[in-house]
Amino acid sequence: MPRTVSAGHTSLPGVTEIGDGELLRRVGRGDRRAFEAFYARHAPWLSLRLRRRCRDPELARELLQETFLAVWRAGGGYRGDGEVVGWVWSIAVRRLIDAGRREQVRPQTVELPDETLLTWSPSAEEEAMTDTYDARLEVALRGLAPELRAVLQATVLDGLTVREAAVVLGLPEGTVKTRALRARRALRAALS
Repeated sequence: MPRTVSAGHTSLPGVTEIGDGELLRRVGRGDRRAFEAFYARHAPWLSLRLRRRCRDPELARELLQETFLAVWRAGGGYRGDGEVVGWVWSIAVRRLIDAGRREQVRPQTVELPDETLLTWSPSAEEEAMTDTYDARLEVALRGLAPELRAVLQATVLDGLTVREAAVVLGLPEGTVKTRALRARRALRAALS
């Protein structure tokens, strides 16, 4: 297993200029420097996305490490069809889903929370974007059906293509397109 590289570490002469596809081919051959450059390039955005989806910071860090362990093991298996970012994100999403399934299976003792704890609290992304979002848009987004919001999140906020979003969400591409269209229409109607 390669050593962990801090997200700020980007000074790997001769490797940082290489494209993601070539870095992954080198990772597949066991090149640790290529893995370190790949990690330094992709860990910051992946960490941010995982923290947006997971309320437990420790679990988000664990998922980040599991994702890059999978990249280390399967880097040579990247076929080059699609964006590397989508490929890495699909690995992370599968890890996140698996973690959610493990959590559902684990027996838990739940106490009733204080009524004040049940109020809505914004995600890290929403807190960071509060000043840039129009209040009406925020209300309209919250009013969307969860399946429409998920498609918008994948295609707009995460910047995935329709094909990548379909893979991540486990939906046919046509369904992603249809839901994106429905979500835009609903937002337009809510904002007019």
